[in-house]
Amino acid sequence: MNFWQAVILAIVEGITEFLPVSSTGHMIIASSMMGISHLEFTKMFTVNIQFGAILSVVVLYRRRFLQTRDFYYKLFVAFLPAAVIGFLLNDYIDAMLENVWVVAISLLLGGIVLVFIDKIANEYPKDREISYPEAVKVGFFQCIAMIPGVSRSAATIIGGMFQGLTRKQSAEFSFFLAVPTMAAAAGYKLLKTYKSIQPEDIETLLVGNLVAFVVAMLAIRFFINFLTRYGFKLFGYYRIILGLVLLGLLASGYKLDIV
Repeated sequence: MNFWQAVILAIVEGITEFLPVSSTGHMIIASSMMGISHLEFTKMFTVNIQFGAILSVVVLYRRRFLQTRDFYYKLFVAFLPAAVIGFLLNDYIDAMLENVWVVAISLLLGGIVLVFIDKIANEYPKDREISYPEAVKVGFFQCIAMIPGVSRSAATIIGGMFQGLTRKQSAEFSFFLAVPTMAAAAGYKLLKTYKSIQPEDIETLLVGNLVAFVVAMLAIRFFINFLTRYGFKLFGYYRIILGLVLLGLLASGYKLDIV
């Protein structure tokens, strides 16, 4: 992987990690088009730069992260379902990650859900604090994102909307929940691959995290404003198109590798 390939992947990560479009699907396309999806360093790089994306949430919402203990307790109970189910089904989840057809179909079906979600969810939500039972329910929605291509962001935002939260509240709670969830998942995978990091890779990883951090901050600001005004429909159409493109490539025999 050269410098510019690292920058491109980091930009893709920063844009797609917190949008309801599936960062996994986009990483597959980007790395495959550049011919680097088979490299072990690519697989480790795409995991490592999630730390940059996570940091963007902490910086943007730093005042919210300095709240009462109640805030952290709710994040913890929302995080627990994914932690437990992810641990128990780790091998099964890894097996699904090797199937690009699963990603393509998930993108397509998830897109259809997003097209109609604004009509299905609560039509008159009110600004209020999320309760503990609601936080747990959002946590179970997050577990759906263990299916590659579903999008963690989409699953948790939809989960919040079904609890009667506004689109903005649901999106922000999704961002907050991403911090412990992504940190745990990325940290676990990094522990399994850190021995493969060479001294010359350090600069590439630092650049990747910096780019992912900056781009993710911009993407979050854009997403909140766009979501509040227009809802999910355009993201849904985008996912449907991307899913159909992936299915078409796979059906034509084009090889796409999971990173």
